[in-house]
Amino acid sequence: MNNIREHRNQFTEQGYAVIPNIFSVTETANIKQVIEQSDKSNETFRKSADLFAIRQFLKELPDAVSHILNASLINTIREIFGQDYFITKSIYFDKPGASNWYVAYHQDLTISVDNKIETEGFGPWTTKQNQFAVQPPLVFLENNFTIRIHLDETNEDNGALKVIPGSHKKGIWRADKINFSLEEERICAVPSGGIMLMHPLLMHASGRTINNKQRRVIHIEFSNKELPENLNWSEKIILN
Repeated sequence: MNNIREHRNQFTEQGYAVIPNIFSVTETANIKQVIEQSDKSNETFRKSADLFAIRQFLKELPDAVSHILNASLINTIREIFGQDYFITKSIYFDKPGASNWYVAYHQDLTISVDNKIETEGFGPWTTKQNQFAVQPPLVFLENNFTIRIHLDETNEDNGALKVIPGSHKKGIWRADKINFSLEEERICAVPSGGIMLMHPLLMHASGRTINNKQRRVIHIEFSNKELPENLNWSEKIILN
């Protein structure tokens, strides 16, 4: 219980928390196997020399759901965030060992919905491969959270996230406004089978891989707010 309280407090105050040992070695291997055996010809699969990604991951690979939503993960979610959260989006990222891909500092300002319907307070919109994303009112972003499930050990040498602790409390702001002489930058190493909790408004970035080690992460977003009647979450999954 003390650890849960510490993780909850760290998430609230700093915008993130790392929790190890949510998945066993066997459970992690089972998830990897489902991914490796998947049909990668689907249009929601993106592949390049630097990145392999699967959008709508839990929808595209339903066999992975039971492995991912294990008792340890669900209990952690409920103990830290409460009973009413549900999944709204999932993506799988595979950063190969030789990847030069990096991501500059940013906040996660959009949610995924099943169609583009102009709605007051929602916008701007983006569309990628028939996937619709929109920036919602701030109250949604302030209330949501993300879990990043790490299938490989991740550190600063293979693309672990860098974050600005506490930056989620500043609302929406531009990365070019970061004053690194005043802000702390922290690298979030996560062991294989561990998770990282992250607030969508937390400023975060990731560097290039320099140790030739793979980094596979499942990114899952959660909310406990219903959308206006004319909008629907693209991947709403209720936790049992």
